[in-house]
Amino acid sequence: MVRLPVLFLLLLSALSVAGCTGTTRTTNDNASKPAATATPDTFAASRAIYMKNCKECHGEKGDGGPVKLEDGTKLKVPSLRQGHALHHPDSDFLKQITKGGDGMPAFKDKLKPEEIDDLLRLIRHEFQGGMTPPAEAATPLKE
Repeated sequence: MVRLPVLFLLLLSALSVAGCTGTTRTTNDNASKPAATATPDTFAASRAIYMKNCKECHGEKGDGGPVKLEDGTKLKVPSLRQGHALHHPDSDFLKQITKGGDGMPAFKDKLKPEEIDDLLRLIRHEFQGGMTPPAEAATPLKE
């Protein structure tokens, strides 16, 4: 009978020694909260393209205004935020950016087509509040 209490004490001692591994455990009070993640900036690359190629004339915020070019030419650069810029379909913007004209340089040899598309999305989102562009003009059928 003496053996049973002694075995019980040995077993209890072994378990308590095994439980003490020297590491401390902490409880995570935030376990129920989702981990904070950074929201990726989907326009980061397009914003960099705009700042490099468009900001000088259209301004950092797309306001446009009078600009004096290096050759002394003065231009009245249109706003990308208001006025006629809001009334043009995407195809007009793409054509203007690609081919240039009215004092604006062509970017077809400076930017890839997908960069121009992304730049247009940036303009619509950042400067025009995510507005839906006007519908494309109907192309007449040729007979």
